[in-house]
Amino acid sequence: MKKDFYKSLSKKYHTDHIKPLTDDEIEAYLIARMPATFAATTVVLREVCQRISCPITQFLDLGAGLGTGYAAAKEIFPTIEKATLIEQNPKMISKGRQFVDAEWVEGDISKIDLPKADLVLLSYSFGELAQAIQIEVLERAWESASVLVVVEPGTPRGFSHILKVRNHLIEKGGHMIAPCPYKGPCPMAQKGDWCHFSVRLERSREHRHLKEAELGWEDEKFSYIAMGKDPARPAKERILRHPQKRSGHVILELCPDGKRTISRKQKELYKWARKAKWGDESH
Repeated sequence: MKKDFYKSLSKKYHTDHIKPLTDDEIEAYLIARMPATFAATTVVLREVCQRISCPITQFLDLGAGLGTGYAAAKEIFPTIEKATLIEQNPKMISKGRQFVDAEWVEGDISKIDLPKADLVLLSYSFGELAQAIQIEVLERAWESASVLVVVEPGTPRGFSHILKVRNHLIEKGGHMIAPCPYKGPCPMAQKGDWCHFSVRLERSREHRHLKEAELGWEDEKFSYIAMGKDPARPAKERILRHPQKRSGHVILELCPDGKRTISRKQKELYKWARKAKWGDESH
């Protein structure tokens, strides 16, 4: 039966506007999706932490779901003193209270008053909004935030939402934090490609059963953008794909400058490149 609820859940996540999840779909989400969204959000927030100087004491999660974003934020920002989690589905709130201790607020993020926060997160929630209200919600989130982070699935559709956020906040004068090295036009979008990253996580036996999967792990692909009101320390260059490690040289796909080949003759740089991973900042 749980497989049927997971299939129902998956179908909802392939629509432009997700209807509220049922109790059974929430249980399927807990097993099949929560570990992946936690892993991706943790990677993103760790990157943000490395690039900002402002202390994070107040946290706001918009479309908090089961509180996964806050669970990740607590690990990366132990300085958080107050966390407000806004979620429209009371069933998600009820289940979420079992996982994280925070100020849960039931409400529509397009209408409810939003408190100011050092860090505002929209993790796997911006793309769930009806397109007609996405910019309105983005405006409200940006008004509340010192730092705004948006995480979406690493698909062309997910990246289209990230690109919308990126372009709008650049117009608003936002400062780039991650992953983008600069505020110019996105090279990936100009090439008809999409910017995304990957994190590997282990699957539980029930997880494998729900997804009818054989492997004991999965790679969660995600796209994200982090921007702030104050200047940060963006990456100089970003590795956009798994490095191609050949005999005597490594080929890197970089943003914004495209491919770069590092040979064994470059010694220290080559030593670094052999260990480099997709998503790292380039030396």
